[in-house]
Amino acid sequence: MSTTAWVVERPGPVASSPLRRVERPIAPPGAGEILVEVAACGVCRTDLHLAEGDLVPRTPRCTPGHEIVGRVLRTGSGVTHFAPGDRVGAAWLASTCGTCRYCLAGRENLCPHSRYTGWDLHGGYAGHTLVDARFAYPLPEGPADEELAPLLCAGIIGYRALERADLPPSGRLGLYGFGASAHLTAQLALARGATVHVLTRAEEAARLALELGAASARGAYDRPPEPLDAAILFAPVGDLVPVALAALDRGGTLAVAGIHLTDVPALNYDRHLFQERTLRSVTANTREDGRAYLAEATRQHPVVHVRRYAMSRADVALADLAADRITGVAVLMAP
Repeated sequence: MSTTAWVVERPGPVASSPLRRVERPIAPPGAGEILVEVAACGVCRTDLHLAEGDLVPRTPRCTPGHEIVGRVLRTGSGVTHFAPGDRVGAAWLASTCGTCRYCLAGRENLCPHSRYTGWDLHGGYAGHTLVDARFAYPLPEGPADEELAPLLCAGIIGYRALERADLPPSGRLGLYGFGASAHLTAQLALARGATVHVLTRAEEAARLALELGAASARGAYDRPPEPLDAAILFAPVGDLVPVALAALDRGGTLAVAGIHLTDVPALNYDRHLFQERTLRSVTANTREDGRAYLAEATRQHPVVHVRRYAMSRADVALADLAADRITGVAVLMAP
């Protein structure tokens, strides 16, 4: 038995066709694993970084994709909390050692032995994939596959970034870049009572931000209409770090949410960091982040702006993402 999968054949610009579609044998689930039939997989900018070589694949001919929604086909030995037919999700964090000081302190996202779906292990740009059952999420019946898939990375990492940004109650939040993660994070912050200002170069994204309830939407390098208590940088553009820091009020925090960022220019201490402004990075997520966000999203019912692609057109979806032709989130759909 085999499955069709996309692999990163030769990392490089999307125009060089780094992805290739192949047939691969379906391995049976090992101890603690579940075999998942993929129904949908979100397309994340991290997948683009992997395909283009910004992230060096850790597995030869790796299959990207870490926003996976599907059904359990088979379970390996020792799996007791999932059964065939269960609806499950798989996200970026695929495994950790469980014994290092970071894991023991509840900071498993910093585990030096952590492995990631679609980077270390084959991901969801495929008909089937293997998942460590300890790192899979049970998903509710009801919401469409394509609406759930983006929650598993865009939603979860946005949740962690918002927590890292230390936004006070009823605070003023700036979002730099307004793609898949930001459009979900904005709704999360608004539901919590925040005022949201969006800074983006994309006109369609700015319109979407205002439709979702943002107080303003301006150019990426523009000044927001009021000082910010917190900001999150989603765009992988290091030049925006000093711009966002300068927009913070005293005591404000900037969280950088991306796994990849171009070089950050020199900072001026007085303009960018003095008055107790804080600059923080965001590294992956913990399973507790995932559980907490999915529970909050279940209550909130975020509007997920989806552009659907057949799984056979994953290369087209990545090209559209690279060219900023996607507003909201792209999702690959199984046939």
